Formats: sequence, C-alpha cells, structure tokens
Amino acid sequence: MLEHVAAILRRMGARVINSVWRLGLATRFFFLTLLYSGTCFRRPHLVIKEIFSAGVLSLIIILVSGLFVGMVLGLQGYETLQTYGSEEALGILVALSLVRELGPVVAALLFASRAGSAMTAEIGLMKATEQISALEMMAVDPIARVVAPRFWGGVISMPLLAALFSAMGIFGGYLVGVVLIGVDEGAFWSQMQAAVDFRDDILNGVIKSAVFGGVVTVIALYEGYDAPPTAEGVSRATTRTVVSSSLAILAWDFVLTSFMFRGAS
Repeated sequence: MLEHVAAILRRMGARVINSVWRLGLATRFFFLTLLYSGTCFRRPHLVIKEIFSAGVLSLIIILVSGLFVGMVLGLQGYETLQTYGSEEALGILVALSLVRELGPVVAALLFASRAGSAMTAEIGLMKATEQISALEMMAVDPIARVVAPRFWGGVISMPLLAALFSAMGIFGGYLVGVVLIGVDEGAFWSQMQAAVDFRDDILNGVIKSAVFGGVVTVIALYEGYDAPPTAEGVSRATTRTVVSSSLAILAWDFVLTSFMFRGAS
C-alpha cells in the first residue's frame, strides 16, 4: 500500500517538476523573442507576411462567427429585456457584451484554433525537416528569423481581428433586433453610442485582445519549437497549443477583467 502511494506521489512530483521546467523554458523563450525582435523590425516585410498569414487568413472564420454570435446575442437579449420592458436597450447589451468580453475572448479562441495551431505545425515541421538546424549552420538565429516575425504578426493581428469580430457581432445584433424583430433603429444606435465608453470599454477590449494575441502566439511558437521532430511529436504539440492557449485565454481574461474593474471603480 505504501509503495503504491509512494509511486503515485513520485509521478505527481515528476509532472509538477516537468511543468515548472517547461514554464521556465517558455518564459526564457519569450524574453529571447523580445530580445531578437529588433532584427525582424529592420525587415518589416517579414512581419507583414506573418500578419497576412495569421490575420488575413483568419478573417473568414472571425467574420462569420462574429455575425452569428451577434445574432444570437440580439435574439437572447431581446427575450430577456422584453421581460423588463427594456427592449430599446438591446443595442447597449449587444455592444457592451461584444466590446468588453465576447469580442476579445471568442476571437482569441478562434485565433488559437486557426492561426496558433498552424504556427505550431509549421515550426514543428521546420524542426522535423531540419530547416531550423540549417539556419543555425548558416549562422542565422532561428528565433530572430523565424520566431520573432510570427510573434509580432500575431500580436498585431489579434486586436484587429477582435475589432472586426465585435463590429460584425453588432451588425448581427442589428439585423436580428432592428430588421427582424422591429426594435426602434434610432434607439438601438443612440443608446449604444451613449453607453459605450472609449476608455473603459473599447480601450480595455483592445488591451485584452493584444495580451491574448501575445499569449497565444508565444504558446504556439514554443510548442512548435520544443516539439519532438516526429509526426507524432508535431501532432501532440499542435493539440497542446490549442488546449493550453484556450486555458491561458480564460485565465488571463479573469486577471485582466479584475484589474480593469478595479481601475474603473
């Protein structure tokens, strides 16, 4: 019995040590990426290429998802507000829900699924086919040439994608609330404009989405860079990217929201 308990404790301890070790390596990887970022900014075409890869190629899923999320918000919000006779506040509900919370969070989850997994697979395949080793043999730092442009491409793309997600969501709420149900159009837009504050709502949403973009991109790049150079290793790293990024987004959302509410109060 004691031996069985000791074996369980050893396995748990090994997992904790491995997790702490990987967290330390990921932190070192992040600071090295920042340290070598100057090289990629001297070649802006590298960052622009990664913005296209991470941002533009994610537009379809972001726009379509934002539209349907906004439509669902409009439908559910109208049913709730109708109970209290406040149907004209539908614009406020849709806009604040998207700009403050759903826009940055849902867009980041979609970004992690589409762009984050693609980054991990790409870096992992480069490592498996020894392209990373070839760069090192040619005295080219792979972090400066491969990792840093992708990191900044993700950080720059994420706030833009979140803004487009929120805009499409508001349009979806307008379609359902005003066009389909019949809420007064003037009240929908005027109350929304009066209630949404630039600093407390829009700026906080931009800050959230930028942090989410950095977190997702670092996780994706580190998992790809650390993946074993095999097909199984790359596939597992891609799975870890999606799971770890999703959990990190939700955790950081709580942390950032708590600080922002404290600052607003």
